[in-house]
Amino acid sequence: MRTSVLLLLLFTITFSIHAQDEVEKVKSTVSKSKIEGHIYFLASDELKGRQTGSPENKIAAQYLANMLRSYGVKPIPGSKSYLQTVELKKTSGATKSIFKTENIELKKIATINKINANYKGKAVFINYGLKEDYKNLSVKGKYVISYIGTKDNKDIRNAFSLAKQKSKFARDKGAIGVIEISNIDDNLWAQIDHYFNGDEMEIMGQNKSSDDLPYVIVNDPTEEVSKAFTTKKETDIEINIEGIKQSNVYSQNVVGIVEGSDPKLKNEYIIYSAHYDHVGIGKAVENDSIYNGARDNAVGTVTVLSAAENIAKYPTKRSALFIMFTGEEKGLLGSKWYVEHPVLPLKQMIYCFNSDNGGYNDTSLATIIGLNRTTAKDDIINAATKFGLKAIDDPAPEQGLFDRSDNVNFAAKGIPAPTFSMGFTAFDEEITKYYHQVTDNPDSVDYDYLFKFFQSYVLACRNIANNPKTPFWVEGDKYYDAGKKLYQK
Repeated sequence: MRTSVLLLLLFTITFSIHAQDEVEKVKSTVSKSKIEGHIYFLASDELKGRQTGSPENKIAAQYLANMLRSYGVKPIPGSKSYLQTVELKKTSGATKSIFKTENIELKKIATINKINANYKGKAVFINYGLKEDYKNLSVKGKYVISYIGTKDNKDIRNAFSLAKQKSKFARDKGAIGVIEISNIDDNLWAQIDHYFNGDEMEIMGQNKSSDDLPYVIVNDPTEEVSKAFTTKKETDIEINIEGIKQSNVYSQNVVGIVEGSDPKLKNEYIIYSAHYDHVGIGKAVENDSIYNGARDNAVGTVTVLSAAENIAKYPTKRSALFIMFTGEEKGLLGSKWYVEHPVLPLKQMIYCFNSDNGGYNDTSLATIIGLNRTTAKDDIINAATKFGLKAIDDPAPEQGLFDRSDNVNFAAKGIPAPTFSMGFTAFDEEITKYYHQVTDNPDSVDYDYLFKFFQSYVLACRNIANNPKTPFWVEGDKYYDAGKKLYQK
């Protein structure tokens, strides 16, 4: 009995010393001044919002590669480079957009489907453009006009999610284009305009269907167009969309490797990932047109740099693969490219610990999107606790955040992949004040909070990478079966 007690005491002391040792390793490499330095550079006006394919995006990629090199992180296997080329096709925004009907002319137009259009003829009003709205209407060879969203749900995100479905209904009935009428305030319209009328990108070779229809949203704040249809179903319109063209673009993912210290576990890799691109230059607000992207996602990028510096100095039992993606803001393109062109077999990647941010509204928290979906939950919670933060899961499931960052492309392949984010309790005004806004500057961030946040992330990385038990999805998760298939469990 006495021997058992002594052994238990010895184990407890050893474990405590090891845990404290890991904390000290984190403290020795993570500093507030380094965090500030990196973020102030990546989110500087000189980098002009790091838009994918821009010269400034390339400068950011080279900066990140040089940081990895300076830490002693190894380049892509079989090369001397940290840069993985991502082949993209760019479709530019329109140079001219006009909608006319009767005596009304509107120019606030968002090109959902980037297709040039020059049409003068009949348009049929079809209420909300849903299947039942076409009953007893002939729309063949005509444009259709509808309200945005649905009668019961005009939320803009819901409206966008219905666009593909509405386009199919219109095409199946023989319509040649779709116009949705909205009444959106200037602030939200500025975001929509920036997103849809800017350059669009896709993976090279993934061409649009040839039967896509021109599909636009016209903003009608005084509801003149809506009033014009109160007494009739059909009218003459004119719509002119010009200047949309395509070109090839080459951007870069930044990739580096640190080999693990354990003879067996080093064959398993943890991916530490973040996207480094942002949305570039857009509509000026109070004479500022640069969307710097400090929170989104210079912060996430620098958490990965911090993990790279730490793990390069103090290798973990499992190997580390650091990936900083381009093209996230264009549709998760860098990560989509990577999972189809991995530098090492995906079946060796047993976890992807992504870092992405929209903002924060609670500096006592670290919010992990998907915290409860993998068995590494306790490793993350314990790390946050060590630095005075509480780790919580996604408080805004209605936003679909798990499926809106690069982690989802790894999850779809079966790799457990949560996203480590700054603390928020709701996707509220404090978040949207900065999210994809010109206000998201490096001098608007709380660096005392970030210091704790970064330390928590790096310690969580170390906990997961040193845990003898391989992490996996919680049984019943959406991606559980994909994981079983990938790892042949």
